[in-house]
Amino acid sequence: MKHTLSVLVEDEAGVLSRIAGLFARRGFNIESLAVGPAEQLGISRITMVVPGDDRVIEQLTKQLYKLINVIKVQDITETPCVERELMLLKVNANSNNRPEIVELAQIFRARVVDVAEDSLIIEVVGDPGKMVAIVQVLAKFGIREISRTGKIALTRESGVNTEFLKSLEAKMFPIS
Repeated sequence: MKHTLSVLVEDEAGVLSRIAGLFARRGFNIESLAVGPAEQLGISRITMVVPGDDRVIEQLTKQLYKLINVIKVQDITETPCVERELMLLKVNANSNNRPEIVELAQIFRARVVDVAEDSLIIEVVGDPGKMVAIVQVLAKFGIREISRTGKIALTRESGVNTEFLKSLEAKMFPIS
């Protein structure tokens, strides 16, 4: 199972390196990693996606707390969250298929951010599932390059679980 960890750290040189080293020494992979300033000056939030069972994640959490610059570690996998990623996608595009590609991008609420004679760069923001879906839809045109950020996430103060709401909506309004 993949777990999403939200880690608050002091914003100092070498913190990310120490965290990555901790994972490397124990032979664990970090599938997604995003780092940026948090709400408080001098504090950064690291959001990472890590494969492992509950026991493994518990051990990693304990090890993270042993690092001097780590302030707080949360496994937010089962917590209602808002999750987003950013992806830039360079797609083959000519005058014949360009309108279709633009229309497909609009369906995904994506934006065309660069136009060249034989390609388009599309910016997509959303949950990881949306990223996979648009890549599948645009693959038939030929994808030249992809660049993705890691997942970022914040827990929902409202406690509303959107996955639960999606499943409820699917039951109430089935697609025929």
